[in-house]
Amino acid sequence: MTSQAAEAWLRRWDAQQERYIADREERFTVLCDVVEAALADVAEPVIVDLGCGPGSLAARLHERLPHARIIGIDSDPLLLGLARAHYRDGITWVDADLTTAGWQAEIPSVVHAAVSTTALHWLTEAQLADLYRTLGRVITRVFVNGDHIRLGDDRLDEIAGVVRHRRAARVGVEDNEEWGAWWDAVNDSPELATLAKARTDRRAHKDSHAENRLSIKEHSDLLRAAGFDSVAPLWQVGDDQVLVALKS
Repeated sequence: MTSQAAEAWLRRWDAQQERYIADREERFTVLCDVVEAALADVAEPVIVDLGCGPGSLAARLHERLPHARIIGIDSDPLLLGLARAHYRDGITWVDADLTTAGWQAEIPSVVHAAVSTTALHWLTEAQLADLYRTLGRVITRVFVNGDHIRLGDDRLDEIAGVVRHRRAARVGVEDNEEWGAWWDAVNDSPELATLAKARTDRRAHKDSHAENRLSIKEHSDLLRAAGFDSVAPLWQVGDDQVLVALKS
C-alpha cells in the first residue's frame, strides 16, 4: 500500500473517531503537553504508545518530540499496516498483545513514558491491573491515558453522557462516519484485503471482550498500587478524561 492510500484511510479513521470523541485533537494536544513537560530534562526519551491503533497519537508525539524514540504497540494487523504504510520514519511499530507477557520483550529496559488513548477500556480489570503493575516496574517518569472513563456515580455518569452528545452536536461531528461503517468499507476494499484477512484470522482465535467500565477512582487506585506516586485527571470534558500518573 502507498503512503497516500494509507493517508486517505487514516483521514477517514480520524473523522470516524471524532464522532465519538469531539475534542479528540485537544485531547491529543493535552497528552503531548503532559509528556513534554514530564520529560523536559530527558535528552533522548523513550515513549511507548499502548494500543496505538493506526498511529494517531504516536505520530503527534513524534511531531512534538522529534528527538524521542517512540514505540507503538498494537495487536491489530490492519491498523498497524496502515500506520507502517503512512508513518515511515521516526516510529517503531510492534505487533504484540498487551494481555500477554510477550509485549514486554518488545520494549527497552528503560522507558520514560507510556501513553494510551481510547484503548485500555477493552482490557478486563485483571488484565489492566497486570498492565499497570508492569508499567510501574518499567516506567521512570509518567503514564498518560486519555479515554472515556466513568466518574463512579450513576447520576453523574448519565449527565456526562449528555454532555458528550451535546458537545458532539455543537462541533458538528455527530453525523460523521460510524465505527461500523468504516470497518465495512475496510473489509470491502481490495487494497486492504490482505490486511483485513489477517485481522479476521487473528480475531477468530481471540476471546471476545467487553469494556471494563472502571471509574476514575478505580483506575487511580490500581495505578497507585502499581507504584505511581501522584495520580489525577489533568483534563476533562464530561467523561472524556486525561489521567496522569507520575513516578517519583
